[in-house]
Amino acid sequence: MNETLAGMVTRVTGASYIVETGDGLKVRCRTVPSTVSENEGANLVAVGDRVEFRPKASETDMAEGVIVRVEERRTALVRRREVRRNRSKEKEQVIVANIDQIVLITSFDDPPFNSRLVDRYLVFAESEKLPLLVVVNKIDLDEEGMVEDDLEVYRELGCNICLVSAEDGRGIEELRELLRDWMSAFSGHSGVGKSTIINLLVGREELRTAETSNKTGKGVHTTTSSAMFPLPGGGYVIDTPGIREFNLSGITRENLRFYYTEFLRYMPECAFSSCSHTVEPGCAVIAAVESEAIDAGRYESYLALLDSLDE
Repeated sequence: MNETLAGMVTRVTGASYIVETGDGLKVRCRTVPSTVSENEGANLVAVGDRVEFRPKASETDMAEGVIVRVEERRTALVRRREVRRNRSKEKEQVIVANIDQIVLITSFDDPPFNSRLVDRYLVFAESEKLPLLVVVNKIDLDEEGMVEDDLEVYRELGCNICLVSAEDGRGIEELRELLRDWMSAFSGHSGVGKSTIINLLVGREELRTAETSNKTGKGVHTTTSSAMFPLPGGGYVIDTPGIREFNLSGITRENLRFYYTEFLRYMPECAFSSCSHTVEPGCAVIAAVESEAIDAGRYESYLALLDSLDE
C-alpha cells in the first residue's frame, strides 16, 4: 500500500505507537529508519504528535502501519537530556506535544494544598507561554472554605481555578467545560486524585488510582508515561508524569524573574537593569514586597526557586 493517512499519537507503548485517525480508527504503528521528523534534536515520536502513516497488512485484530512523517510540534513539554548519556544523542525528550493548556491537580488536604508547587507550575507555564488551570480536589473536606485564603493571590494574578470533589462530583461539570475542545496536559503530585478525576471526565475507568500512603502522607505513583483520552464533549486530556520530570527546561537564575509576572511592573524602576531582586540596593521589587504590593509568600517562593537553580 502506498496510500498515507493522517492521525494523532494517543499512546506510546515501548517501540510502538497508537495513532488515532479523524474517524476514530486506532492503528498500532512503528517507525523505520526512513521516518522523517520536522523536529530536530528531540525524540522522534511523542503523545500528541500529528503524523502521517502508511497502513500495512496486519496479523492481529488491530490495524497496523508505519509512520512516515512527524509534523512540526506547535508546543511541547520536554525533559532535558545529557547528550553524552543517551545513544540517540537527543537534547530533549518530549513528554507530550501540541497541548493547549497545563492542568495542575492539587488537593485541599491529604496531601495538603502546596502553594510552592503551584508557583513552580506557574513559572513553567509562563516559560512555555501556555495557560495554567489549577484544580483543587477534595473540597468536600474543606467545610469552612479555608482553601480560598490560599487561592486569593492566584485569583489576583488572573490564574484559572476550579474547585472540585471527586468524592461527590462537585465541580466536575464546570471542569469539563473548561477543558472542552482543548488538548490539556494533566499533572500533579500523586494522591491528589488526578486519575480519579480523569476517569470521571472521560466517563469510564481508564487509569489505575492510588490512595495516599498512611506511612508517608504521600501518594503512591501510578503514572509513569503519558497517555491521551478523548472527552465526550470534545477535547482531550493527557495524563503525564509530574513537572519535576520536565526540569523547568530553559529557566535560569538570570531569567526566572521574568516568569513571576507581578514583578514586571516594578522591574523597570530597579536601580540596576540586571537586578536579581535579592540583595541589590534600590530594588523596586523588594520595596513592593515591603509595602505589600507583592505577596510576601510569592516572593519567598521566588527566592526558594532561585536557590534551587544553583544546583
